[in-house]
Amino acid sequence: MTTMATTDNDVADLALSDAGDRLIEWAALEMPVLRLIRERFARERPLEGVRLGACLHVTSETANLAITLKAGGAEVRLCASNPLSTNDAVAAALVSRYGIPTFAVKGEDSARYFAHVSSVLDGRPQQTMDDGADLVAELHRNRPELLNEVQAGTEETTTGVIRLRAMAADGALRFPIIAVNEALTKHMFDNRYGTGQSTLDGLIRATNILIAGRTVVVCGYGWCGRGLASRADGMGAHVIVTEVDPTRALEATMDGYQVMKLIDAAPRADVVITVTGDINVVDRHHVERLKDGAIIANSGNFKDEINLAAFDELSSAVTKPRPFVESYRMNDGRNLHVLAEGRLLNLAAAEGHPAAVMDMSFANQALCAEHVARHHAELEPRVYDVPVEIDREVARLKLEAMSVSIDVLTEEQTKYLASWESGTS
Repeated sequence: MTTMATTDNDVADLALSDAGDRLIEWAALEMPVLRLIRERFARERPLEGVRLGACLHVTSETANLAITLKAGGAEVRLCASNPLSTNDAVAAALVSRYGIPTFAVKGEDSARYFAHVSSVLDGRPQQTMDDGADLVAELHRNRPELLNEVQAGTEETTTGVIRLRAMAADGALRFPIIAVNEALTKHMFDNRYGTGQSTLDGLIRATNILIAGRTVVVCGYGWCGRGLASRADGMGAHVIVTEVDPTRALEATMDGYQVMKLIDAAPRADVVITVTGDINVVDRHHVERLKDGAIIANSGNFKDEINLAAFDELSSAVTKPRPFVESYRMNDGRNLHVLAEGRLLNLAAAEGHPAAVMDMSFANQALCAEHVARHHAELEPRVYDVPVEIDREVARLKLEAMSVSIDVLTEEQTKYLASWESGTS
């Protein structure tokens, strides 16, 4: 490996770069689609000279995306999208081995986190790549002088898409964004299989509890909630789903789960996990009804989903019996346990999604970056879905990498589907 060090960085320890490089290479083994894109990018250089600012979870999978973007000619600057989601060894390797300016330290406080976001913006990005929309929000709030240089951006996660659509509705969004989260090859697989597995991985690593026989309450039945409920059920949990959307609540009921209000589920819950993207999903009145020993966690992008202030107000002491576990001694004598400071459990206490599923998500990111580099002048300042042809190409490449073949429509079938003349015979 040729060293391509950069001095433009803020990481925990550059001496960790050897270990980080091994992690990056291990993840690459499970990311064949991104590898194929990287090989093409290296030949064609579709991002030549594009200044790209990225605010993403600094993991070994993200490193492979950053390396792919650089292979395509982009000048990449990277910071973390959550204070607890950085792998310090990976961050060191990105700086020392790949020459990618990286600003991320696991456990950084809020001031350092936003200083790192600002460091990425110091590169005057022409494209943004976000996971939660903090980079875009910071641009609009505090660095508006840079907005005219931004051509377009992409957004990785549900919470970020919600924020960006709100900005667009208010007329505040100044450049176009492609919602990578909305790609079928992202949310059907990353959100469902990735979040489902990695959240339980984080729960087990943080607590070492047995899932089987526990009552697990899943708050939200979007793609993330579907995956989480399915995986918890598969490990022997009694799953309760809470929802505000009647269609999703009906779906969860038809899928075989109990569906009820959280206020009714709280006294029965051994574990409560939020995956909604909303604020105060676990609120004060729920905290008051949780049973002694309940574990509360979040796999949504922001810790807003749990009303942590209510825990402080209703408790007399807080201890930390294990890493990523804060035990609150409530004033009425109960003990409640909050995991990972209410932040993303799957990235704070575990390693995030498996590389095999991030392969598709980050393939979408790379191809959307190429798309906006070529077509940004045709786009208005609003939120767009991923072009269908990109979504299908990612699926095609993934199937090819898995040695799965599918049928192709015959000319007769294609003509039949395009006609209206055939009917009941």
